[in-house]
Amino acid sequence: MAKHYGRGIAAVNYPTGMNLGGDPTQALIFCQPTGGFSVKLASTDLGQGLKTVIAQIAAETLGVPFDSVLVDTGDTDSAPHCMGTFASRGTHRVGNAVIMAANEARKALMDVAADEMEAAPEDLVLENGEIYVKGAPERKTNVFNVALAAHFKYGKTISGRGIYMKQKSSVDPETGACDPDSTEAHATTVAEVEVDDETGEVKVLRLSSAYEVGRQINPEMVHGQIVSGAVMGMAHALTETVFPYYPALDHHTHSFGEYIIPTALDIPEIESVVLEYPSSNGPYGVKGVGEMTANSPIPAIVNAIYDAVGVWVTDLPVTPEKVLRALEEKDQ
Repeated sequence: MAKHYGRGIAAVNYPTGMNLGGDPTQALIFCQPTGGFSVKLASTDLGQGLKTVIAQIAAETLGVPFDSVLVDTGDTDSAPHCMGTFASRGTHRVGNAVIMAANEARKALMDVAADEMEAAPEDLVLENGEIYVKGAPERKTNVFNVALAAHFKYGKTISGRGIYMKQKSSVDPETGACDPDSTEAHATTVAEVEVDDETGEVKVLRLSSAYEVGRQINPEMVHGQIVSGAVMGMAHALTETVFPYYPALDHHTHSFGEYIIPTALDIPEIESVVLEYPSSNGPYGVKGVGEMTANSPIPAIVNAIYDAVGVWVTDLPVTPEKVLRALEEKDQ
């Protein structure tokens, strides 16, 4: 009886959004008299950081400070329609719609600024909330002053709207080729495990991954997705289950006492590298990073178990009981 070391590798490509029907997202942006901008979205932030990233995209496009943008999400009564938060589509789909809305709002803002400064709109520069004339930086104002003038002097609304929908891709009847998504991110994980052939216990020692994410708008959030996704993938591979599945509810998992989630003590050494190859149709080159981070660790761990003890366990999660049963069948 001994503990065996194994190493496994797995790679995935993960789609951003879907493209077999309509998958649109809309956004509205308007400026308050204070010079602050509000972004209205029906999209929902589930904790993945959508509100922060969308505020960054809006601020960058508008040319204003990050803290002058307020993102209001999840209110389907008052916000324009969105298909939802799924398929790692949030930053890509919503971001594109927000860029369209922000460009429209920015144009309205600069038209008012041009009237105020007696200059052509194309001769004005907007950076970090400051507006000045090209070649004459001493001729300047700011978004706050222009917003006040728009509302109380000119009676104009500074607002913008955007909708992003990639056109439907038909399936080629001869080859089956199609374009089923917006763009694709990629990941590869190497898992190192230790398998006890007496108890069947599997311990993940290390997860090393490379992620191609398009472009990182918020590197800290990308890192958070990577680490949490790796742990989630490990949990799917080894412990988390609600078997038997609905509608068979007999002996169902009823509590977190039975649904085993890794704790800080269970987290292995995690190493990751991020590669940036900007998407041609993503806002500022982004791709969806969320779900794929949990995908590649799962088959990598299963492959590592095979490398360690020579058995395939393809029914997840890989519990000690399943490992011992597979070892017993191997020896027969």
